[in-house]
Amino acid sequence: MIKKIVLIVTILLANFGFAQENTPSPYSFYGIGSAKFKGTNDIVNMGGISVYSDSTHINVLNPASYANQLLTSFQIGGTSSFYKLNSTSSTEKAQKTTFDYLIMGFPVSKKIGVSVGILPQSSVGYRFINDDRADTGMYRKYTGKGGVNKVYFGSGYKINSKFSVGLDLQYLFGSIDTETQVFQDGVYYGSREVNESGISGVALNAGLTYNTKLNNKLNFMSSLTYSPEAKLNSNNVRNVAIVTLNSNNSAVPVTNDFEVNVADTKLNIPSKLAFGAGVGNRKWFVGGDLTFSGTGSQVNRFDSYSNVSYENATRVAVGGFFIPKFDSYNNYFQRMTYRGGFKFENTGLVINNTSIKDRSMTLGLGFPISGTFSSLNIGAEYGTRGTTNNGLVKEDYFSINLGFIFNDKWFRKTLYN
Repeated sequence: MIKKIVLIVTILLANFGFAQENTPSPYSFYGIGSAKFKGTNDIVNMGGISVYSDSTHINVLNPASYANQLLTSFQIGGTSSFYKLNSTSSTEKAQKTTFDYLIMGFPVSKKIGVSVGILPQSSVGYRFINDDRADTGMYRKYTGKGGVNKVYFGSGYKINSKFSVGLDLQYLFGSIDTETQVFQDGVYYGSREVNESGISGVALNAGLTYNTKLNNKLNFMSSLTYSPEAKLNSNNVRNVAIVTLNSNNSAVPVTNDFEVNVADTKLNIPSKLAFGAGVGNRKWFVGGDLTFSGTGSQVNRFDSYSNVSYENATRVAVGGFFIPKFDSYNNYFQRMTYRGGFKFENTGLVINNTSIKDRSMTLGLGFPISGTFSSLNIGAEYGTRGTTNNGLVKEDYFSINLGFIFNDKWFRKTLYN
């Protein structure tokens, strides 16, 4: 029955999610968009820490964790997010529902596990207007959609009872479509520029875990991951047309689009180094992560902006879980998993000499499916990104995430008496 549910949900989500605009953030205007994937549902609900792993959850953030797989596991998840975008002069609201990931993991032997999956790398979804007709007579409208997705194949190897190593090979692909309209007061016609970029490239993520017993009741977990800088190819096409505004302020073309030569570009996925450590046992766990990203090497697809730069990014996350009594037979709520965490991140994007920062808190519940090792997980995240200072936008966001973990023992030999 579980396998049938997995197949049906997989088909529905695969046809639904990855073609969407996954963010309304004006900060997705820069680079390849806003970073999208924070981890699977259970990891996100612990603040996004990458250090925790066990035999029934796939921790995509650290491929060394795949070595712990004892069962075949499917994990799928999605999020509904509600945004309030604030500037000094106005407030806008937006809502997005997205498919976040589809992954699978299974053991190959007692020491080797593998995982494959698809998930988003970044997303673009901005719409904003720069109406400066009162001062300069110029009116500009910017829109963008698309993003970059990632397919990965990874394997983890258990060196001994304490050390495991792992490696992900990732193929990144996607498209970003942007449009800019420019009008000047007193001029009937304006211009429209449409850029289409097909993006592709290969990346790696390596991981190491060290787990040991401190005593009979307490375990220590630690992790290290490193992703070297990756280069993405951006194959660009630009079309330009002469347009006019109708009564609804929508652009109406008065000429056919004509293609303008524009060079293909190289984009960077910055290098990333993350450390994590925590303590706990089967009943509870508390841990934290510290992540450094070389965001300072990022560039925009086409143009450079005098008010925009990049700096190296940092991220701090703390979180954990609590299970009152995992083997309770008569109290379902004691078998549930209660998760929580928080994170603080300097994204590395600097606009008007102001660093764009992101902070959030998370809470989550894990509902075990009786008679199985599977579970339904739901969580909530509240956070803020950016600021209204220096002409910028502050984003308040509230997200509800839903994830399914289906675990079963596959590939076992049938025994006959």
